[in-house]
Amino acid sequence: MNIETQSCVITGKKQVSVAQQQVQWDGTGTLVRITRGGICGSDLHYYQEGKVGSFEVKMPMILGHEVIGYVVESDDPLLQPNQKVAVNPSKPCGSCKYCLREQQNQCTSMRFFGSAMYLPHVDGGFTQYKVVDSVQCVPFPQEADDSVMVFAEPLAVCIHATQQAGDLNGKTVFISGVGPIGCLIAAAAKARGAAEIICSDISERSLSLAQQMGATGVIHAADGDFTPYLADKGFFDVAFEASGHPSSLQRCLDVVCAKGTLVQVGMGGTIPDFPLMTLIAKEINLVGSFRFTHEFNTAVDWLARGVVSPLPLFSGEYDLQDIDAALQFAGDKTRAAKVQLTF
Repeated sequence: MNIETQSCVITGKKQVSVAQQQVQWDGTGTLVRITRGGICGSDLHYYQEGKVGSFEVKMPMILGHEVIGYVVESDDPLLQPNQKVAVNPSKPCGSCKYCLREQQNQCTSMRFFGSAMYLPHVDGGFTQYKVVDSVQCVPFPQEADDSVMVFAEPLAVCIHATQQAGDLNGKTVFISGVGPIGCLIAAAAKARGAAEIICSDISERSLSLAQQMGATGVIHAADGDFTPYLADKGFFDVAFEASGHPSSLQRCLDVVCAKGTLVQVGMGGTIPDFPLMTLIAKEINLVGSFRFTHEFNTAVDWLARGVVSPLPLFSGEYDLQDIDAALQFAGDKTRAAKVQLTF
């Protein structure tokens, strides 16, 4: 079966358009009618710079990896037509050593929506119709708010980050950098029982959003007084670095207590003057956090049940035909947090 679909396609820096394409469903997997998508930081990097890190757009690629929709056809009897689903953008190989250990986010052959890592590139989900493996479809209640459920992928990233820190029940938590990911980490930490969540950023707007998302207190990164958190080798049990900036990482190392845990979530470049002695002397547990595994299903469940309410981050929606305007608005961090597309 051939289906006409309209897709948001990027061909290079600031070169994005809506293209008419064909999708073929041969009875294998699930054909999903995509209804809504969220614009992520990586989509913005592809648009603004034509690349993410060293992964450069070298051929037309459909953007997007935060999408939901409903089932049109499926080879899975549990996925009936019109069933609403969140689409997991991860497609691990299932056979490498990491997949066999249930560490699929480390898969050596991961095919992730909207990625220029491979040639040909892996098309994303900003399209009206998409065929996916049935296991990538996570059903949610028909009555659930679509503008809420499309947060499943970024929330999954943040739940995974909090899992990297271990048990948060009763713990004191510091989050440096509260864009959408930092704010969702605050919400996930609150849901997992953190007793105190202090957030820091240079943007007053972001700090206000963090408070709406679960922060118990906020400090301006440039002008705030961190003195109370520096005494006795630091105050916080756990720190999350969510900006990727060297000064932010230094701040986290300073305020996390000896024997505490620092989770690196924000992406950035090499830090030549990394304060190694602070890490060693305070015996800080430094751990990275990348994407997610089973946390995607957890995120869908939490959003459906209202465990986390992400709507303070929802800044507006655009029709797919206005993809260029949507990406420009999403890139204006003085006005936008999470921008959504409708298909």
